[in-house]
Amino acid sequence: NCRNSLVVNTKSHFTKKQTGMNIPYSISVNYHLWPYCNYKCQYCFATFEDIAEMQPTKRFLSIEESFKLINMLADAGCKKITFAGGKPTLCPWLSDLIAHAKQVGLKTMIVTNGSRLDDLFLAKNKGKLDWIAVSIDSINTNTNNYIGRCSSKLYSKGEEEYLTLIKKIKSFGYRLKINTVVSSVNYKENITSFINAAKPERWKILQTLPVIGQNDSKVDQFLITHGQFQHYLDLNANLLPVIERVPESCDTITGSYVMIDPLGRFFDDTKGTHTYSSEILKVGIERALSEISFDYQKYLSRGADYDF
Repeated sequence: NCRNSLVVNTKSHFTKKQTGMNIPYSISVNYHLWPYCNYKCQYCFATFEDIAEMQPTKRFLSIEESFKLINMLADAGCKKITFAGGKPTLCPWLSDLIAHAKQVGLKTMIVTNGSRLDDLFLAKNKGKLDWIAVSIDSINTNTNNYIGRCSSKLYSKGEEEYLTLIKKIKSFGYRLKINTVVSSVNYKENITSFINAAKPERWKILQTLPVIGQNDSKVDQFLITHGQFQHYLDLNANLLPVIERVPESCDTITGSYVMIDPLGRFFDDTKGTHTYSSEILKVGIERALSEISFDYQKYLSRGADYDF
C-alpha cells in the first residue's frame, strides 16, 4: 500500500505516521504554479486542462496566496521547492516567488524548456535561484518538432543551441540539471556525448508516463516498454563520473513525488489520473497531505534525498 498518512510534528518537519510512530524527514516539493506553456509536448503529464473544467474562473494562485503557501511549506520543514508548470517562467511573479522562497530558507529550482532563459532573467535571479533544470528530450530538431517540444512556429533547439544555453546558465553560477523523457521516438537516441559536454550535476531520465485527463488523448503513440526504456539507459551509460544519472521508470515515478497543482492542492497519479487534495491554504498541510498517496521509501529509492 503506497498510501502513507503524513503529518506535521511540533518541530515543524514533514513526518510519516507508521506503526504508531512519527518518523521526521524533510522533503522536496514540486509546485506546478502555472498551468500554461508555450510548447505543446504531446505526452506532458501536467497540462492541467482538467482545472479549466473544474475551476473555469480560477486557474492559479495569486502572488499573495503563493507567498502564504511557500511560508506554510517552509514552516512544515520542506527543504527544497521546485517551480514547475506548465511553464513557470511565463508566470509574471516567478522571480518574486523564488526570492521569497530563498528568504524563508528553501533551496530553489525551476524546470523549464529553456525558451525564456535570457540574460535578464538569469541576472535577476542570481543568488536566489539555486538550480535550473532544463527539459531536453532530444537534440534532433525534427524529433523535438514531432514531440511538440517547440514553439508554435515549429522552432526547436538542437545540440549546439542547447550547449550555448547551458554555457550561459553556468556562466551565471547556477547548478544544472537535465530532464529527459524517453518515448517511442527517442529511445534509440544516443546523446551521451552531448550530456558529457553539458556536464549537468544530475541527469534525470524518465519513462513516458500516461495520465488520464492530462495526456491520454495523445500519449499512446509515445509509450514504451520497460525493455525499450532499459535500451535507452544502456545506450547512454558511458557518462563522466561528475554526472549523476537518475533513471525513473513509470513505477518509480508514481507515488514518489510530493506535488502541488496551480490551485494550491497536493496531487498524485497513483490511480492513473490526478487525484487532488483539498486546498492547502484552507485546510492546512497536515490534512491536505493525508488526502493524497505518497510513498516515502520510493521517494528515497529514486535518489530524491541528495545534496541539493
